[in-house]
Amino acid sequence: MEIKSDFLIIGSGIAGLSLALRLSRTGTVSVVTKRDASESATLYAQGGVAAVMDPDDSFEEHIEDTIRAGAGLCKEEVVTRVVKEGPESIRELIDQGARFSKKDDGDFDLGKEGGHKKRRVLHASDFTGREIMSALTSSAAKDRNITLYEDHIAIDLITTSNFAGRPGRPKKDRCLGSYVLNKKENRVDSFLAGSTIIATGGAGKVYLFTSNPDVATGDGIAMAHRAGASVANMEFFQFHPTCLFHPEAKSFLISEALRGEGAILRLKNGTPFMQDYHPMKELAPRDIVARAIDSELKKTGDDCVFLDISGQSDEFIKQRFPNIYGKCMTRGIDITKEPIPVVPAAHYLCGGIVTDMEGKTDIPGLYACGEAACTGLHGANRLASNSLLEGLVFAKQVFNSISKGKNRIIDFPPIPAWNPGKATSSNEAIIVSQNWDEIRRLMQNYVGIVRTNKRLARAKKRMDIIQAEIQEYFWTFIITSDLLELRNIATVAELIIDSAIMRKESRGLHFNLDYPELDDKSFKHDTIIK
Repeated sequence: MEIKSDFLIIGSGIAGLSLALRLSRTGTVSVVTKRDASESATLYAQGGVAAVMDPDDSFEEHIEDTIRAGAGLCKEEVVTRVVKEGPESIRELIDQGARFSKKDDGDFDLGKEGGHKKRRVLHASDFTGREIMSALTSSAAKDRNITLYEDHIAIDLITTSNFAGRPGRPKKDRCLGSYVLNKKENRVDSFLAGSTIIATGGAGKVYLFTSNPDVATGDGIAMAHRAGASVANMEFFQFHPTCLFHPEAKSFLISEALRGEGAILRLKNGTPFMQDYHPMKELAPRDIVARAIDSELKKTGDDCVFLDISGQSDEFIKQRFPNIYGKCMTRGIDITKEPIPVVPAAHYLCGGIVTDMEGKTDIPGLYACGEAACTGLHGANRLASNSLLEGLVFAKQVFNSISKGKNRIIDFPPIPAWNPGKATSSNEAIIVSQNWDEIRRLMQNYVGIVRTNKRLARAKKRMDIIQAEIQEYFWTFIITSDLLELRNIATVAELIIDSAIMRKESRGLHFNLDYPELDDKSFKHDTIIK
């Protein structure tokens, strides 16, 4: 079955839906999302979105903080554009129905997070992502030019030079859309469009411990790589310092905003330790805080450290952090009186599909925005709450670029239907679950917060074997969503490992004990894989 539209967006987070609402003014938009439209990393964002909204703040200071966090790899022109267009993007989001917390005087209640020298983080208590997604999904559902295809998972991009359905990477040409698995009908459809935009988010599920939702399997990055697009900086995976450590709490993030409001990191015996690692203590950039916690846990042998915000009043904590307070209470932790057990967890990928300032990839007709893209904003480490801002601003950049060009294709060339070959149904689902578990464990243990040459070499060797198994399985058995996600996290894992091996220094989120120093002379550049 062929489904044609002017624009195809794969992913329904803040980048995908805000772009869809813009593009719908000029044509028809198909939005493919593998669960319901609101299920994305955006939904779970607690802290907020950073923008200069206070007269005491300035664009220059936000730019400076972003570049400092990026450890020498931020593209200054990208940072400048994103920061300066931030306030207007926020106002547009508010016009679509998003409501941010305000103080009694009517001004925004701006939070402060790690790496920021000023308060500039807009939030909706600690439900910010939920508030944003509610506004965007409501607007998209009412838009006649937008069709949401929920429970659909993209398989591979369709290009003019080589179509999916057999192994091998196609030569780069024009992207015409994507083959997509309709999960409910168990049918593969061809989604065709003049412009295809990847907005599939990140890949936290490649690690065993992550703050990301289950959908974060790097699908868009893996598809773009298989199609021949360049990817960059995959070694820079940000570990959020504080995820709730509890056997019954799956991937629950403890927002950095707590540290912005005075929460202190302590060891099991109550001793604070961040003063030993950075002058900004708990408000140091995330890579430094995560490594500090990792170092202390290795020294003490403890399972977790503790985040203590009990110095604030009960009323303040319950009003500012109702989500975190309620979640912890369900686990028997009263954060107004006792510290929260926390551990670092994979959170945000600073690398991704290489784009220019307009979101264009090096495959004509293919764009990327949001966490799936490597725009140059984050460099080697993302400044807290810049991710939602990037999604908003680059959605606008992509829209402006597409609006200028001739991207509608009315007469598509003949597109072959998805060819399953001689694939049969599998009764060996254990192979998928076994490889899935093994990939995540080896990435956690060998390619985590601290790396070594030996660990990376072991990870590479094992991934080569796993990849061979997955490829054989993929072309032998009828595809399922689980198999597609396994294939994608394997591709992303391989890209992360290869990128980490290439960077023989320590910079930002990539720390290698065999190369502990920064090497600007040899490695002050992006790590690009084509």
